[in-house]
Amino acid sequence: METKIHKGCKRLYEIEKVNSLKELLNRTEKLYKDNVAFKFKTEIPDVFRTKSYAEYIEEINCLGTALISLGLKDKRIAVISENRYEWTLTYFATVNGTGVIVPLDRSLPEIEIMNLVEASGAEAIFYSDKYNSVMEKIRKEKIGNIQFFISMDAEESNHDVYSQKELIRIGRDLIKNGSKTFVDSPVDNEKMAIMLFTSGTTSKSKAVSLSHKNICANLYDIASVFDVNENDTILSFLPLHHTYECTVGFLYPIYVGACITYCEGIRHIADNIKEYKASVMISVPVLFESLYKRVMQLIEKQGKTKKVQIGLKISNFLRKFGIDLRRKIFKQIHQNLGGKLRLFVAGAAAFDPKMQKGLNDLGIDTYQGYGLTETSPVIAAEHKTVVKFGSVGKVFPSLEASIFEPNEEGIGEIIVKGPTVMGGYVDHPEATDEVIEDGWFHTGDLGYFDSQEFLFITGRKKNVIVLRNGKNIYPEEIEAMVNDIVGVKESMVFGKPEGEDENDLKIACKVVYDAEVMKEDFGLTTETEIKDKIWRAIKEINKKMPTYKYIKELILTEEEFIKTTTQKIKRFEEMKKMNVNS
Repeated sequence: METKIHKGCKRLYEIEKVNSLKELLNRTEKLYKDNVAFKFKTEIPDVFRTKSYAEYIEEINCLGTALISLGLKDKRIAVISENRYEWTLTYFATVNGTGVIVPLDRSLPEIEIMNLVEASGAEAIFYSDKYNSVMEKIRKEKIGNIQFFISMDAEESNHDVYSQKELIRIGRDLIKNGSKTFVDSPVDNEKMAIMLFTSGTTSKSKAVSLSHKNICANLYDIASVFDVNENDTILSFLPLHHTYECTVGFLYPIYVGACITYCEGIRHIADNIKEYKASVMISVPVLFESLYKRVMQLIEKQGKTKKVQIGLKISNFLRKFGIDLRRKIFKQIHQNLGGKLRLFVAGAAAFDPKMQKGLNDLGIDTYQGYGLTETSPVIAAEHKTVVKFGSVGKVFPSLEASIFEPNEEGIGEIIVKGPTVMGGYVDHPEATDEVIEDGWFHTGDLGYFDSQEFLFITGRKKNVIVLRNGKNIYPEEIEAMVNDIVGVKESMVFGKPEGEDENDLKIACKVVYDAEVMKEDFGLTTETEIKDKIWRAIKEINKKMPTYKYIKELILTEEEFIKTTTQKIKRFEEMKKMNVNS
């Protein structure tokens, strides 16, 4: 099958292009200096503490000046904490004239944090109180090359630990006395500015090198297809160390002068949306699916299901003629969510098309995107004029994509080329050469383009189950059907060796079930009853598939799967738990 190159989609909006994150902040200061950049809750309900962009940028300049005065020019600086304002200060104070930022995964166990600190070569690390004990171990055991331990919470420095607050005060005094070491520091937009680890264990981890040019090219694409502006309030939920949240949920709002707020945790999402009157949220599908289920359950409890169904029919009919009354018809639902919510952008995993459509029908425009750390990150996305449920939209304007070695169905590995592709893996030229060939980055993801240039993801190349007869099975495709069974929270389909030959595989499925739903909806309480119910539903799914795809074994559990910070199942670890060869 001939390999076709798919060009990027058209830009919908004009926005000034920036070539570095330093230019981005200068632009934001010029256009939005009096706007609220960050909003924080106080002990008094509906009373918020705020930071304007002018205040924010002034503190960045102060911190950056202090870091250079410590001798950290051109050094690597690590950061680890929960999502918070001080993390973002550290990021800009590092990349905009000091050195290279190394964001660390906040959810890692202590041993892995220590391993990555050593592997990073960082000479300074910023951290919150939550990480005091691991920092004490790193300091005492002299792990890595850390010269400066900088606390985000300490009011004052002591002989072992510097205070971020005090460094800002020191930088302010230096600037008052004429220092321009940071403010006037030039930025090379092609050099590594961000060093991101792709995995938590040093045996497998590779550090991705990203530049200002990489990130700014992605920001330009995002801003030219999405309409987020200075009137929007973004609720940040995903960890900031993850490039999806960092680029789309942190840098993009700053580019367009929007306000950023921080979610207090998964249980507080609905309340935080309402309290902050958030209008935009960037997250993973599972979060939006959970919110949708909660809204629909509330409608059912209030006995308003029929009324909402009638409203949906009327609304969807009128939208065919360009009349959009969704927010008016479903006004009460929107008021329960603060009254401002208008846009969800999902990425990092597959979105259930029915739930995505459900949110759109209720008046919250919900789009799906796709990308990787190595591509800064977004490669493709749906947006206002580009929507097809089940797809991840169209390739971004500055990129080209293709399907490498497609099979007879047109499915193959997605490869991409353009200015957002990483410089390579730090100190791993062989690993870089494995994934970048003639400028084309091999994503490791499988997918296809339809006739209208929409991109569909079918799974990870490494997850494909290859049967003895040469047939390929994409587990994600079957999981999507299993996850639709009422009472199933999530599932994992895998190949399990059958008999003595390790290559003779049968398709097995591990299911995490919801005991509460099983009891309330079906009156089932024992695992035997629940397994029987799910197994009958799986047999119905089997009937819709060719026989080689049949699920032949079912494993039940109430225990959630081991996941990454973006809620992807760690399949290898799950298989190891079950003592199955992957």
